[in-house]
Amino acid sequence: MGVKFGDIVKPKKIGLEELSNKIVAFDGHNILYQFLAIIRGQAGEPLKDSKGQITSHLSGLLYRNSNLIEAGIKIVYVFDGKPHIFKKEVIENRQEIRTEAKALYNKALKEGDVEKARRFGQQSVTASTDIVSDAKKLLSLMGIPWVQAPSEGEAQAAYMTSKNIVWATASQDFDAILYGTPRLVRNLSISGKRKLPRKNVYIKVEPELIEYHKLINELQLSKDQLIDVAILIGTDYNPNGVKGVGPKTAIKLIKKHGDIKSALTQLPNAEFSHPIDEIKELFLKPVVTDDYILEWNKPDSAGVLTYLCGEHDFSRERVLQAIEKMQKGYLTKSKSTSLDKWLK
Repeated sequence: MGVKFGDIVKPKKIGLEELSNKIVAFDGHNILYQFLAIIRGQAGEPLKDSKGQITSHLSGLLYRNSNLIEAGIKIVYVFDGKPHIFKKEVIENRQEIRTEAKALYNKALKEGDVEKARRFGQQSVTASTDIVSDAKKLLSLMGIPWVQAPSEGEAQAAYMTSKNIVWATASQDFDAILYGTPRLVRNLSISGKRKLPRKNVYIKVEPELIEYHKLINELQLSKDQLIDVAILIGTDYNPNGVKGVGPKTAIKLIKKHGDIKSALTQLPNAEFSHPIDEIKELFLKPVVTDDYILEWNKPDSAGVLTYLCGEHDFSRERVLQAIEKMQKGYLTKSKSTSLDKWLK
């Protein structure tokens, strides 16, 4: 879930046209979980082909990315590597939640409670090794590059953004901010109308931009202090945070005392499962790599059709429509690049 910064962040709504001709690095696992959770049947079941293989993520990758490519956005996906040992607790907790949700989902199905089934079905999703491998294969066929991070995908994407290799990091979580991404784009993969949980209310979801320097200036915090605030609230490396301390309280404490160690003198009952300095170091000096090549290619139409229609029973007509969008975006970008070179 990442750090809960929602209450203190004031994003700017943006349109896809504002991202045209820009490179955006998606947090791959984060996006896959979104597709697996949202793209489901009426009773909360994931989409599957005739062989019983889950295809929700493939559907999301094809149709959402084709729209973004048509809009002139260059996409790269960054996938998680080996998680740090400090994340063991949060990973185990997530697995427990998914296991429990799976049992509740099956129970709701037997009882015919579609609303509960859908809710628990969304909570039970997991991005297995096969699902990630499927995603990488489809991305390559679509001409979209992907990067294998040595550890946290968000940290790698933030690093690439800070080096101006890409323009922004795209994720629903706020952790990329802690890793120092200059720009974070949210809702880029889930734009449209969405139903609020447990309510018969639909809201419009639009892409939004969070700029790092604008955020810390508004909060009047340094980079170190922002990380201190996050540790007090709770991060993936210390999921529980300090009991009773939310974002606004954490900011007040850090502003008053200067840093987390001084603030903790006022919180004698605070406990951390790992040393604070080491947690902080994971955000300040994450494990990243420069060993990758970003190349955007024309989509392999035959390959996409064979993979999705031949192997996973996708509608040939719909896949062709998506391919047409990607080809249009690729050709437009190619012409634009050629013109830029000629003008220089």
